[in-house]
Amino acid sequence: MGRAFEYRKARKLKRWGNMSRTFTRIGKEITIAAKAGGPDPDMNPRLRVLMQNAKAANMPKDTVERAIKKATDKEAGDYKEIVYEGYGPYGIAIVVEAATDNNTRTVANVRSYFNKHGGNLGTQGSLAFLFDHKSVFKIKPKDGMDIEELELELIDYGVDELEAEDDEIVLYGAFEEFSNIQKYLEDNGYEIISAEFERIPHELKEVTEEQRVVLDKLLDKFEEDEDVQNVFHNMKED
Repeated sequence: MGRAFEYRKARKLKRWGNMSRTFTRIGKEITIAAKAGGPDPDMNPRLRVLMQNAKAANMPKDTVERAIKKATDKEAGDYKEIVYEGYGPYGIAIVVEAATDNNTRTVANVRSYFNKHGGNLGTQGSLAFLFDHKSVFKIKPKDGMDIEELELELIDYGVDELEAEDDEIVLYGAFEEFSNIQKYLEDNGYEIISAEFERIPHELKEVTEEQRVVLDKLLDKFEEDEDVQNVFHNMKED
């Protein structure tokens, strides 16, 4: 199994464990997508796939509809997507993705979390060399399909890793190829279960159990923040 697959498996349960946080995160993504490309999923590919993510997370339909409606609500905040990068204690690289209607508040919170837990906030782009930014699709296999043929076909659309996982297939491709991969899958009748962006570290750093306790406290602070969408790091999981 490839590096991307192993990393994703290690962190998946923790990320999706808190249902209310998951709904908040997907809801913000839906609002941002609807604002950028319109509220009609038939005309907005990004919104269409986010609605599949919501379905995979068992997000109620009325919650999804409220998130779409919020995109046209003049009273609602205007979310901006911002990436913060820094080092936690013991040299662990951390990338924090946020969606916020108040960057002053969010950057102050993120900086305080780093400072209070022995880390420091860096400049945007400073850790890009440590991570691959990937498009990650989960799809249902089709009857009679040949997974090797599918993999060869998808190479032309930017997919560089494919793994069979239970009754699903996980595809990894370049960040910038997201729309091409989505279009191929839809045009060829594949059911997309979910589609996300992941930051896969090039190498994972070993830490002691004592160090992990300290780092987990910092990571939990980020995860608990309502403005934070995703947290990526290069600490090796248990």
